[in-house]
Amino acid sequence: MPRRFLQRYMPKPDTLRRQRSLRFIAPLIADPGLWLLTRRSVANAFSVGLFCAMLPIPFQMVVAALGARFSRCNLALSVGLVWITNPLTMPVIFYFNYRIGTFLLEAPVREAPSRISTRWIAEQMHDIMPPLMLGSLISAVLLAIVANIVIRLIWRWHVSHHWKRRRLKRRQRRARIESEFDD
Repeated sequence: MPRRFLQRYMPKPDTLRRQRSLRFIAPLIADPGLWLLTRRSVANAFSVGLFCAMLPIPFQMVVAALGARFSRCNLALSVGLVWITNPLTMPVIFYFNYRIGTFLLEAPVREAPSRISTRWIAEQMHDIMPPLMLGSLISAVLLAIVANIVIRLIWRWHVSHHWKRRRLKRRQRRARIESEFDD
């Protein structure tokens, strides 16, 4: 994984510490271990962030920050990845999770009315929540595991590819120097 690419888009801890609205979490932000970009910290941050993104709970970013603190992974990545479930993607993702839950529980799928209202959701919540929670938990665990493995493999491939390029450049440089001495 290109460390420089990730560092370019990550916020700086000092900038965040100076913001008044974030002073209450200054001890969390001050921990330098939560800002490292290593294969392990990035892969675990993807796992934590995507796991929290799939859960239909409020304050997903807070849960992701606590998960990052607990698992000692990159804080900014884990909190930022929660935004995969934003107001545009949330209905699609949670409906998919609901369908997974109804399949696993062998429950009937509730058909939505032509106009969805908060009243209809409140009335159906008792029937909707068990499949939604189960489907969300299953997809969160699977997505976290797959993301962790994929990020570690991509990181490993990137490092290996970089080392091969360096080795090739070294050989070319050595061959050029040897050809100059032979002339």
